[in-house]
Amino acid sequence: MAFITGLDKMTVKAIHKEILTKKYTHNGELIRPEHFAQHLAIDEFKLHNGYKYATAIIDWDTGHILYLAHGKKKQVVYNFIDHVGQDWISHVEAVACDMNSDFEEAFKEKCPQIDIVYDHFHIIKNFNDKVVAAIRKDEQNRLIQAGREGEAAALKHTKYILTAKRTTLIQKDQDARDGKLVAKAGEIFNRPEVKAHGGNEDKYEALLAENKLFLTAELIKEQLDEAYRTHDQVQMCVLVQDIIDICKETENKRFIWFAHLLERHLTGIYTFAKHRISTGKLEGLNNKIKTERRKGYGYPDDEYFFLRLMEASRRKTVY
Repeated sequence: MAFITGLDKMTVKAIHKEILTKKYTHNGELIRPEHFAQHLAIDEFKLHNGYKYATAIIDWDTGHILYLAHGKKKQVVYNFIDHVGQDWISHVEAVACDMNSDFEEAFKEKCPQIDIVYDHFHIIKNFNDKVVAAIRKDEQNRLIQAGREGEAAALKHTKYILTAKRTTLIQKDQDARDGKLVAKAGEIFNRPEVKAHGGNEDKYEALLAENKLFLTAELIKEQLDEAYRTHDQVQMCVLVQDIIDICKETENKRFIWFAHLLERHLTGIYTFAKHRISTGKLEGLNNKIKTERRKGYGYPDDEYFFLRLMEASRRKTVY
């Protein structure tokens, strides 16, 4: 904009900040949301290098940022509730969040009527990263210590196959049969053509047949998928409780860790069946935050940066 107008970039920034300030604030404070929200989502994001974070709260149905603040503690939630007022917050039915206990505790202290919904992507990611991937490494180490280096080597580069959905593996195999291109050949830099590789499901079946723990993980993945498809809270609770029992029966430390994770967050997990909300829209917004930061080569003026984010969240291109 500075290049187009011929103005100094700091002048352009000052004008833009003044426009946004008038739009989103009144008497030095954020304007309270004009419309009531039924669902909210809350998450922290990295503000600057190091350990400086900020928290964003959005209207889940519209994707609009309602509140931004430094930090990621309870006080952010307390300040947000004071900002919108008790009448406004009384219309909120549920809040989607990750497993940050501070956010949950703060909402429950001030607004016990609001349901907390834990983001299901975080649950699945925890299972894939801290159970399936960890067991794969454990098995590799066990086989190496037993002098079975060949079998241990066979587990290399299998993380994707073990953590992917079976439907994804089937699609990958179909892509290979169809000769789908993953990357086109390039003449300038002598880039070779790359096509989709097949045999994914067969390799997965072989892994399940060779290791009981991988077979148990497959059973849990299917059960989790079924749990998140249901719209009935009681049924989802039963399915998740079955997963907890299966994990404990393995007597494996990775599965037992996951069982305890589910137990500690059980209510916030099965309320997903009722509200079916997640922090997915905030994850999309995080990409927008990174883009805004890169565009400005970092913004030392946090106030201006936050105003830009509020404006960006109202563009239709956010999601």
